[in-house]
Amino acid sequence: MIMNANNVNLSRRNALFNSAGAAAAAVALPLAALGTAEAQAATAKGGPVSKTASTITTRDGVEIYYKDWGPRNGQPVILSHGWPLSSDSWESAAFFLANNGFRVITHDRRGHGRSSQPWDGNDMDHYADDLAQLIEALDLKNIILAGFSTGGGEVARYVGRYGTKRIAKLGLISAVPPLMLKTADNPDGLPLEVFDGIRAGQLKDRGQLYLDIASGPFYNYNRPGAKPSQGIIQAWYSQGMQGGFKNTYDSIKAFSETDFRDDLKKFDKPTLIIHGDDDQIVPIKASGIASARIVKGSRLIVYPGAPHGLTDTHKDKFNADFLAFAKS
Repeated sequence: MIMNANNVNLSRRNALFNSAGAAAAAVALPLAALGTAEAQAATAKGGPVSKTASTITTRDGVEIYYKDWGPRNGQPVILSHGWPLSSDSWESAAFFLANNGFRVITHDRRGHGRSSQPWDGNDMDHYADDLAQLIEALDLKNIILAGFSTGGGEVARYVGRYGTKRIAKLGLISAVPPLMLKTADNPDGLPLEVFDGIRAGQLKDRGQLYLDIASGPFYNYNRPGAKPSQGIIQAWYSQGMQGGFKNTYDSIKAFSETDFRDDLKKFDKPTLIIHGDDDQIVPIKASGIASARIVKGSRLIVYPGAPHGLTDTHKDKFNADFLAFAKS
């Protein structure tokens, strides 16, 4: 992601602030059914996954908060959120899909939202393992699994580690795969200095960094003629500040430097890729277009002029497109 107040304790829920005027910165499955030996080892510690009505506790002791909306007999849809947000960022789409007969599960990634904040394990392998254990605990099958931004990386790594035995369809929405970082064999990626700048911004003033992102490039509110929604900005800021400081800091490396190219090659289910062609956070050329080239038979829908946060700014179109895909 490219991203560039008050010390409000938003982990205690109510975030109140006046309008932001900052300029944008540069921003188990049963074990026998698991894919690789590495994945089996990652989830084999401890006993079975435990759960309550709104949390599971992973085998390494991390509490993952989740929402489970819609009819229990509906086809399950799992929506994975972006950095540094929470499952709340999916509430509009989740409400829409649940009202159309789907069982919609959204979860707060470890270290984000209402999930616990472990010091270690803030990486894509652990994110994917947590997702696998959520699926196991709820015993979900025939899943439509989709991820937004960093969540798209979580989805890709899940497929890479666990396969698609329980998956019916896949979605990558404004997603970070295949690889955000510019390397010798990924020339369209972004320089490391961009992500170092985000880390520096978080260390200097996390609240201001998050306001800059939400009020600027995430929704293209920094474009001429844009009409910012203070409600959307405040919701983004509130979710981000709920996340753990170290967790969200470590996650910058996870979403920017993880190489998902081999994971995408294992996609063997119908895949929908949606991306805005004016995405300032995850530029489309190195992400949506590149992923579509790797995933055989995938469908790429490009939203002209759309920003990174298109699930909010283009929610009606997105909801209609995703529902058509889910029902197809």
